[in-house]
Amino acid sequence: MNPFRERANPWVAGLGVYEPGKPIEEVARELGLPDPEAIVKLASNENALGPSPRAVRAMRRAARQMHLYPDGGAFRLRHRLAEILNLRPEELCFGAGSNELIEFIAHVFLGPSSSIVMADRAFVVYKLIAAMFGAETISVPMRDFTHDLDAMRQAIRPDTRLVFVANPNNPTGTMVENDALTRFVESLPDHVVAVLDEAYIELLPPERQPDSLRWVREGRPVIVLRTFSKTYGLAGLRIGYAAAPPEGIRLLERVRQPFNTSAMAQEAALAALDDPRHVERTRRMVRQGLRFFERACRTMNLPYVPSVANFLLVRTGRGREIFERMQREGVIVRPMDPYGLPDYIRITVGRPAENRRCAEALKKALLFS
Repeated sequence: MNPFRERANPWVAGLGVYEPGKPIEEVARELGLPDPEAIVKLASNENALGPSPRAVRAMRRAARQMHLYPDGGAFRLRHRLAEILNLRPEELCFGAGSNELIEFIAHVFLGPSSSIVMADRAFVVYKLIAAMFGAETISVPMRDFTHDLDAMRQAIRPDTRLVFVANPNNPTGTMVENDALTRFVESLPDHVVAVLDEAYIELLPPERQPDSLRWVREGRPVIVLRTFSKTYGLAGLRIGYAAAPPEGIRLLERVRQPFNTSAMAQEAALAALDDPRHVERTRRMVRQGLRFFERACRTMNLPYVPSVANFLLVRTGRGREIFERMQREGVIVRPMDPYGLPDYIRITVGRPAENRRCAEALKKALLFS
């Protein structure tokens, strides 16, 4: 008899485990690579430029106050972000990255008698967290690696509480256009909340970014998720936010633990918001990196999914084998078999030298596969 398993909620023992991108130090230990600093990690869609210099300075200043608890309500960050986004402060909730906010949403809306609808090749955490609360996941096949919104609308059942749309989507790098998204959101039945996960939205030029926040201002049952991990380069600090009408935010705040976002994360995020040049440098790096990898894939006759985010989904055949061979060359990418794409790897855009190392390692891995 296992005393823990016997006492656990029955659905917990069967939960899947999220497979993150491997840290550089772990790969160096596992493979006996002598110089961790020579390893290139292009696995987790991080910003290769790092944080804004303004954010780094803010972190250094905040370090002197780390003996004090943070502002539990993130007052200054909340008000500055509300000003930038043309929202009210009471329309924002902060979490340790988007993942914690997804968990808040599940606490509020999901249980054993409920379901969610998501695309079958969308961010796998939606499914894992739904299972954590005993909810059923209705997975809808994508069309051309993009959310099939019409099919997702048809998949909604009376017990469906949440519909997740990752836009742009991880791991495919695709997005749905504004008109299609508008028709979808405005056609949803009253018992469903739309969760629009926009972790990569700031990587798009402003004219291509959908105006999803208008539904928050209109008071619709919509929750928009964003993060400082990707474009702003603050993945290590874990801070993101949800935007929703005030009644939705009040529910999320009821399940949020005190002091869930650190003081350093709040200060860094606040400073990052006021450095638009760093955001534009990031966008430029991503555009150039995507063009580089697209050319490299064409040279190697590798199909890929055109991306608007900071990564590229590439069909290599035997993706995990290619991933392992590239690791031995000191380059970390991401195998896609957890997403049901065993022939694919996902490559994050890095700095030019990192991209070249990655292309060389991929070419070598293909030769020996």
